[in-house]
Amino acid sequence: MEWRERTVPLDGDVRNAVVSFADHTVSIVAAVSDQRRGGRPVVGFGFNSIGRFAQGGILRERLFPRLRGADPDALLAGDGRSFDPAAVELAVWDLEAKLRDEPACATIARAAGRAPTPYPVSVYAAGGYYYGDDSVRRLRAELDGYRALGFDAFKIKVGGAPLDVDLARVEAALDVAGAGSCLAVDANGRFGVEAAQTYGRALAPYGLRWFEEPGDPLDYALLRQLIDGYAGPVATGENLFSAADAENLVRFGGMRPEVDVIQVDPGLSYGITEYLRVLDRLEAHGFDRTRCFPHGGHLINLHVVVGLGLGGCEAYPGVFGPFGGYAPTCAIGGGTVAPSDAPGFGLEEKPDLASHLAAMVEDLA
Repeated sequence: MEWRERTVPLDGDVRNAVVSFADHTVSIVAAVSDQRRGGRPVVGFGFNSIGRFAQGGILRERLFPRLRGADPDALLAGDGRSFDPAAVELAVWDLEAKLRDEPACATIARAAGRAPTPYPVSVYAAGGYYYGDDSVRRLRAELDGYRALGFDAFKIKVGGAPLDVDLARVEAALDVAGAGSCLAVDANGRFGVEAAQTYGRALAPYGLRWFEEPGDPLDYALLRQLIDGYAGPVATGENLFSAADAENLVRFGGMRPEVDVIQVDPGLSYGITEYLRVLDRLEAHGFDRTRCFPHGGHLINLHVVVGLGLGGCEAYPGVFGPFGGYAPTCAIGGGTVAPSDAPGFGLEEKPDLASHLAAMVEDLA
């Protein structure tokens, strides 16, 4: 087995309430096997999702040497450690699915002892960032564009402007969405308790799909205090990494099993193997897995949602290329999406990403 990595700039000159994505990068990992198809080695690809910087140093200096030096039987043991970053583990899932000549969702479902969710699955378009020339008119045009692509539910940012400006943005988005149940808002952890509660009171009359990450992701007391006074759904979890984190969230954050939404992202955390443990913890506390909508908005998490029977997935149709969004072969319409039948995660079917993948293995014969 040979391991390779590549750092790719994220096409994301936008900002939320906390972070600018102008200089963000992503790590792609290639797991090159000794198996051949069509005269070439079978290669699995993975990446570390969207919202972190690339981890080339960790991969080259820490993880790849450990993988090369490990006993193969130890790597296959069921009680082995989770990989960090998850890009390594995700590349292995892609490779395994390609060796089986099946979509990754089928491989994931089999590993979890279940059948894949019938296609298609629910999807919403995430956007509504704060642009340099931000305006309500631009926001409305952005969401109109997503609707034309086949999306009927949307998410926009709040917390990066004064409350009255954010409410004007929400109302413009509602004009496109048509109902509060088709619009979520995301504060990206911006608020303290008082500000979160102020926004909660202002947003409550709109009946939104959810109010996402109102405060620091580890401030469970803040989350609980907000939920005590906010009847609508609250969503969080994209910045949690492990089953232990999920356990603490539902124990101490006041999350309601029939109401709230969990957004743990396998690519930002410890991979699909640990995500299975996250689901076990959530279900032990009464949460149905359909309350899980992983953060990410890319092909890998589409296969996770289908393979594990989750509630739905995010899409980034207008930002975060070449990773965000889906391949042209994925059917989008009526607020749903279906993966293609390509082996693995189908990353090679996404034209803007395929060139980077090809460059990583162009010397292989």
